[in-house]
Amino acid sequence: MSQVFHEIEKKIITSLKDNQKQTPENLEKSTNLSPDQIRRGIEWLKLKGLAIVNESQTINISLGKNGLESFHKGLPERRLLDLLKNESKKLQDLQNDLGSVFGPAIGLARKNNWVDTSEDKIVLKNYPSEFLGEKTLKQIGENKIPKNEINLNDLSSILKRPDFIIEDVIKIKEISLTENAKLIEMTPGSSGAIDVESKVPDVIVARIHPLKDTIDEIREIFVTLGFTEIIGSMTQPSFWNFDALFTPQDHPARELQDTFYLDGLSAKKIGTLEQIRKISESHKKSWRYYWDINEARKMVLRTHTTCVTIKHLAENKPDEARVFSLGRVFRNEKVSYKHLVEFNQIEGVVIGKNSTLRDLMGIQKEFYRRIGITKIKFWPTFFPYTEPSFQTMVYNDRLGKWVELFGMGIFRPEVTKPLGITKPVLAWGGGIERIAMIKYELDDVREFYNNNLSWLRGVKKCQ
Repeated sequence: MSQVFHEIEKKIITSLKDNQKQTPENLEKSTNLSPDQIRRGIEWLKLKGLAIVNESQTINISLGKNGLESFHKGLPERRLLDLLKNESKKLQDLQNDLGSVFGPAIGLARKNNWVDTSEDKIVLKNYPSEFLGEKTLKQIGENKIPKNEINLNDLSSILKRPDFIIEDVIKIKEISLTENAKLIEMTPGSSGAIDVESKVPDVIVARIHPLKDTIDEIREIFVTLGFTEIIGSMTQPSFWNFDALFTPQDHPARELQDTFYLDGLSAKKIGTLEQIRKISESHKKSWRYYWDINEARKMVLRTHTTCVTIKHLAENKPDEARVFSLGRVFRNEKVSYKHLVEFNQIEGVVIGKNSTLRDLMGIQKEFYRRIGITKIKFWPTFFPYTEPSFQTMVYNDRLGKWVELFGMGIFRPEVTKPLGITKPVLAWGGGIERIAMIKYELDDVREFYNNNLSWLRGVKKCQ
């Protein structure tokens, strides 16, 4: 069965066939598409298994203000010892000669036993054959050079000195086609005049399910907001579904009444030895009970998509990130007009310099605005693995009342620290069916799964 491609996808595929590996910036030039269109097109092709995205980074090194001064005048410790070569000098005289660099220079000289300061005067004892850091200064000069070209031992001696070294991290994203995508032939669309008044037969055409439409719309909103989707398995070890999120092993949510366990299945590998050790210690210290690794190995149908996100953060430890996970989750609950045993969830995190809860509120407001919800407020609440925590409330005009949707907050230190995540993590998540119920004015979530053809054919495409 042939695939249908959007014009954006066609342009990207055609360009990548001519030039097999390109950055998003190169694709913008070769396709005349906007950055937003390129980002969306790449995500679409990734989901279809037609595009490969390789990410790498390079670090360029240049000299800061103090580094440039030392490049031109010499390291502070060399300048100090040069002044003592011919004669000893008084402390005050050296301070006047060297100015602000005297402090670090005399500190290094004393530490390395280069001078004697037992009397009023400072006397040269040893003059080293080389000064660590000078080779790096000469190699860089007033240029920028890749970090991997520098002797790391020599670099490390001046790396922590204030305003000596500037590290410029350049992240590179390279897009290429899979082997299947290379076989696709792009054919131009037909053109010609259309008689809009001519009669046509009544045909009930196939269409995308309204719930799938909502899922695709939510995915596209977050992609255009700069988020990257991550994908994980619907079956997870309890270690990532519960333990890594600081849920104690005797918590009611982990009982058979609330969670679907895979009978007789246990994960052989659940994490690194360091991750297991630190998470078990966190549980023992905070919850004061015996942590059982066999409980952590039990396989479950994931109860949320947060397990996918926390595992991604633990494995990659990014300094900055905007990622989301979207997929089906499972809860052993009684089916009702607002609860199902399986449903779809959108969940994501933000890590960045100086990120705050206010930033997360702004992202949520922008998401709701784009999906058509304008009356929003945030209520303080409690969630097991975030603190502080908020519940997003939106006003349902048809019901005439506020209803709760997404939960959000900052991951607790007990969640992030054992996994080596040092920066605050802003997190949010919620059920997609609830948003779809508001969009399509439904009172019963089961309507999405009843296969009512008259409703499916009659519901409006755009809400």
